[in-house]
Amino acid sequence: MTIFEGFHNSYVLANGVRTHYSWAGTEGPAVILLHGAGPGACGAAGWRHMLPALAEAGFRAYAVDQLSMGFTDARPHAWPVNGHQSLVDHVHDFIEALCLDEVSLIGNSQGAYVAAKYAIDHPEKVDKVVYIGSNTIYQAMQEVPERKMRSFLDVIGYDYTEESLRKFMYRNSTDEVSIPEELIQLRHRAATSPGIKESNEAFAAYLEKMNEQPKLWDRYCIKDSLPKLKIPGIFIWGNQDAVAPVETGYKLEKLLPNIEFKYIDNCGHQAQTDQPEIVNNLVTEFLAAEKNQAVAAQ
Repeated sequence: MTIFEGFHNSYVLANGVRTHYSWAGTEGPAVILLHGAGPGACGAAGWRHMLPALAEAGFRAYAVDQLSMGFTDARPHAWPVNGHQSLVDHVHDFIEALCLDEVSLIGNSQGAYVAAKYAIDHPEKVDKVVYIGSNTIYQAMQEVPERKMRSFLDVIGYDYTEESLRKFMYRNSTDEVSIPEELIQLRHRAATSPGIKESNEAFAAYLEKMNEQPKLWDRYCIKDSLPKLKIPGIFIWGNQDAVAPVETGYKLEKLLPNIEFKYIDNCGHQAQTDQPEIVNNLVTEFLAAEKNQAVAAQ
């Protein structure tokens, strides 16, 4: 038996970029799932438990492999030369390529920032947003950077070896979580695919520009825009998160009174894989709330 069951994998051409994504469900409201920035991150790895759960709950779920990650095209024309904004724009191109009029967004870690920025840039396209444990959002809520921007892969000391990937993945989860070998091998294959290293370097080069040019930080910053966002949202945080400590969640909760925060025990940075049953229930109930109310009113 494989851990990658209950969903499918496909490609779509999104504004010239051959984009890989995992999906489940053929009818119902559309949901876009956005993984984080860890080595070998991809839609299948980050959302393998939630994809089938969303389909079973009556949604169409699409977990896109973002630029410089997963199995999406990593040739030079697809490099994220504008940093996080390139990721946001690629998600927009992906949604347009699938001809989706309205979506809900679910993002983990850096993917939560991409979800937030997409909702800010395209509020007419977004119904609801679920954010999961994100240092990136906290960082982007600062008027000026607290410290110089660095690539996440540099921060964790990732060197494209299987050993460093294993070290990161076990640090990323709680002690109770067993990481399947199949998952490690998938992520190592994704992280070492042709062009990925160079694509990551292009992203890191833009971060260096942000350190020197405040106008670029202004585009990244969501300090003013996210608290004003009228789109319903919840923020899920693991109490044992070793990558984005729960204290960061407490700080963000004070900055974002428009978003409801939920904290989960025995849960690390990827809440959706550490505590899938709890998180899947939280997410599906939140996304289905208005739909259920509308049905009950009929």
